[in-house]
Amino acid sequence: MAVTGTGLQKGQRLRVPHREHPGTAGFTAVKPRTMKVIRTVAGMRQLRRRLAGTVGFVPTMGYLHEGHLSLVKRAREENASVVVSIFVNPTQFGPCEDFRQYPRDTERDLALLKEAGTDVVFMPPDQEMYPPAFSTWVEVDGLTRRLEGASRPNHFRGVTTVVTKLFNIVRPTRAYFGQKDAQQAAVITRMAADLNMDLDVVVCPTVREPDGLAMSSRNTYLSPEQHRAALVLYRSLKLAEERWASGERDPERIRTEMRHLIEQEPLAEIDYVSVADPATLEELDTVSPSALVSLAVRFGKTRLIDNVVLGP
Repeated sequence: MAVTGTGLQKGQRLRVPHREHPGTAGFTAVKPRTMKVIRTVAGMRQLRRRLAGTVGFVPTMGYLHEGHLSLVKRAREENASVVVSIFVNPTQFGPCEDFRQYPRDTERDLALLKEAGTDVVFMPPDQEMYPPAFSTWVEVDGLTRRLEGASRPNHFRGVTTVVTKLFNIVRPTRAYFGQKDAQQAAVITRMAADLNMDLDVVVCPTVREPDGLAMSSRNTYLSPEQHRAALVLYRSLKLAEERWASGERDPERIRTEMRHLIEQEPLAEIDYVSVADPATLEELDTVSPSALVSLAVRFGKTRLIDNVVLGP
């Protein structure tokens, strides 16, 4: 099991083929490839048997932005074939969350993936992944009880179950995830190791808007005023980095200063601010050589998450 991470190389970007979308401007086109779109498990398995060499896999819920495309590009650089899934997974949404409203634009996503050099797009309907008799779940204990797990019960059960299914169907050599969803990356890495899955989980750096906001499909929910307000997330994380660089090692002081900064923004409603052990995600209360600083904050109905890692 290997966990690695590097970002886009300087000057290497992909071009959006048509209408503008937040977080996808400024790409340079790569040579178009023949891309197959598969909608059934049987079809994906049949095609997978014909793929020679290494396979890089990027699971997504669609409505792609530059963050997703950076994962596709990394997979393209490191593998003979690239498979991307588009599946808005219903089991990771809570009853009052935005499953029905989650943004979707399949035509645009497929155009972007073709430009990025994707070989196969696996795009199954809900009933293909969850047939009527479905009753089996995959759960990771411990890591899923904190942070997002505490705020969104059963969220990670849905994530780990669908990712396990996708890994079993696609059988990738490497699977690529973003650091923006740090807890998800940690949970999937643990799951893959515990279940002896024959693949590498590759965690790649967060990709940000020019103003610092972490790229997310949910950013499209924000009004211009809420978008400006949401920049307080990045400022608070930069504050944590500055305090750490100046020698501050008291986690509670860092949390307090971050909260104080965020609370100055009237549109921000804090869910949590965390300074935790990067491996266990347990909150730190003493000096540590490294820390995962993460937060979840609402702006109106939109809940955004972000994080930085302090130290080695």
